[in-house]
Amino acid sequence: MVRGRESPIEKRQVVANNVTRPKRKVTLSFAHNTNSIGPVLHIHNGDSAAQTARQSDLPGKHLAWREALVCGPAPGNLSDEEFRDTRAKYLADAYGAEVEECDAELRHQDEALQRFSDHKEIVLWFEHDLFCQIHLLYLLNWFAKGELGGTKLSLICIGEFPGIADFRGLGQLNAEQLASLFPQRREVTAAQLDLGARAWAAYSSSDPTTIEAILRSDTTALSFLRTALHKHLARFPSRRNGLGRIENVALELIASGRHRFADLFPDVGKTDPVYGFGDAQVFIELERLAAASRPLLTMGNAATVSALNSRQLLESSFQVTELEEVVL
Repeated sequence: MVRGRESPIEKRQVVANNVTRPKRKVTLSFAHNTNSIGPVLHIHNGDSAAQTARQSDLPGKHLAWREALVCGPAPGNLSDEEFRDTRAKYLADAYGAEVEECDAELRHQDEALQRFSDHKEIVLWFEHDLFCQIHLLYLLNWFAKGELGGTKLSLICIGEFPGIADFRGLGQLNAEQLASLFPQRREVTAAQLDLGARAWAAYSSSDPTTIEAILRSDTTALSFLRTALHKHLARFPSRRNGLGRIENVALELIASGRHRFADLFPDVGKTDPVYGFGDAQVFIELERLAAASRPLLTMGNAATVSALNSRQLLESSFQVTELEEVVL
């Protein structure tokens, strides 16, 4: 991506009072991600937490994990190159970016993982929501495929923080709060690596019953996995109307009067916070419903809205079509 533009590979949140500046989880610069050689490498789910962590007294380097594996194809049984190519094409198409730019971002990320042995310890920082859990599964699967050698792999994964009533993610914490979690890290166990690899294989499978099989097994090694996977299964088309949970929630909110995306997005997040979707991910879901051959939504100023532009997202609006009564 051209330096200074927003990355398409991101998770963003709009605060509840609908201010127009989002809390970004990803920016574009790779300045802190290259040549990250040191005793500890921290891998954060996006730039918000990574940038805060760099301001703390945490030892080591910080890598912001820039992806959105919760959306789009993530097929298993591909080579690393094929998988990266598939993801880059999806991200470019979904976010209106250049394929080459997306591929370059993903390649930088892969190269940072390949250099894991340059560090005495890798610390994975993730939270409870589906967005984070899928990235955690991807990384656990990646590390499960090889030998760690002399590198220790640790995990910090939380679903709450003292003093924060509505905890949504690590990006809410300040530098001192983030640093307070470091002593609580735990070395990743063989059971966690095994479950992470099996759960990633299920998530990346074309057969959703493999996820159901995971849910029938013991998932206690990863505390938040069971709830996250149940939420993921609810995204599949329902027998009632062919729509998933997020589409149904959004349609109901729009039908009840939340036409402006600035009003709609926070309420989608409040209704189902476990998904952890950012504004761009929710917008893309709605855009798909508006672009269908039999659209369920119409979108105001559709020609001028880019998923990469938070201000344009907040200024967009949606109306249900006459098909809404049939579907809902």
